[in-house]
Amino acid sequence: KYQQLKSTRGRYGWTLAILMLVVYYGYIGLIAFDKEFLAKPMGAGVTTIGIPIGMAVIVFSIVITGLYVRRANKEYDRLTAELMKEVAR
Repeated sequence: KYQQLKSTRGRYGWTLAILMLVVYYGYIGLIAFDKEFLAKPMGAGVTTIGIPIGMAVIVFSIVITGLYVRRANKEYDRLTAELMKEVAR
């Protein structure tokens, strides 16, 4: 059960970490290589396309953190409790 917990948690954590890196470095790549796209104004105001994309990166990080916490609270905590019961015997 420990190996199951370790591999499942590790795989899920690395998957979310890679997703976050792709999103973050994708945004940084846009800043570095396509400034004109990010500088386009939205509508008649002064807000550019880069602002909501940057906010989306922040929201994405919050969402994947929430996903990890939810799964940890449901699955990983249950597996940890089972392991602790087995070890206590």
